[in-house]
Amino acid sequence: MIRLYSYWRSSAAYRVRIALNLKGLEHEIVPVSLAPGVSEQRGDAYRAVNPQMLVPFLEDREIAIGQSMAILEYLEETYPDAPLLPLKEPLRSRVRAFCNLIACDIHPLNNLRVMGFIKSEFDGDPLDKWYAHWIGEGFRAAEVLASDGPYVFGDGVTLADALLVPQVYNARRFDVPLDEFPKLVAAVDQANKLRAFQDAAPEAQADATA
Repeated sequence: MIRLYSYWRSSAAYRVRIALNLKGLEHEIVPVSLAPGVSEQRGDAYRAVNPQMLVPFLEDREIAIGQSMAILEYLEETYPDAPLLPLKEPLRSRVRAFCNLIACDIHPLNNLRVMGFIKSEFDGDPLDKWYAHWIGEGFRAAEVLASDGPYVFGDGVTLADALLVPQVYNARRFDVPLDEFPKLVAAVDQANKLRAFQDAAPEAQADATA
């Protein structure tokens, strides 16, 4: 059984949940609370599992790895049925580049640790301008890279959709205007009609709280 350590609002864990569902892989979700005041990920029990003290973290037989992109690549290579990377170039590399635009350029600047540090060390509100700024910077490029639908890169769901859906979820959560990005919004709305995305959504998780 695949075991995924996850937190319901973690966008990195969200993207892995989507991929597991799209591939039809049985898995167990192990909740790890990142909530302020709880910070279960910093406890000794979870530190022993993942010294980096982050989610997601995946265990599959002898494999135990963190970092969502590494996990997604592992799942793609180990479970090639229902592929989430196009089989041919140049689309295969375009999907990878789109995923890294989100995973490397947008998400690290807006994650919980960064926003908490800004607020505590610089007495600033990261939701005032910071969050929306980096969403806009990344999404402007992503809008150009995306196809005309129905998904990010045409007729089939790819890892690009698994990365984009959680990022748009966060943008909507923080009321970031998305009018500039009609192709991205349309792709997300289309993907969210699929059961695999619905079951991976934050509110569908057992550890979800108000």
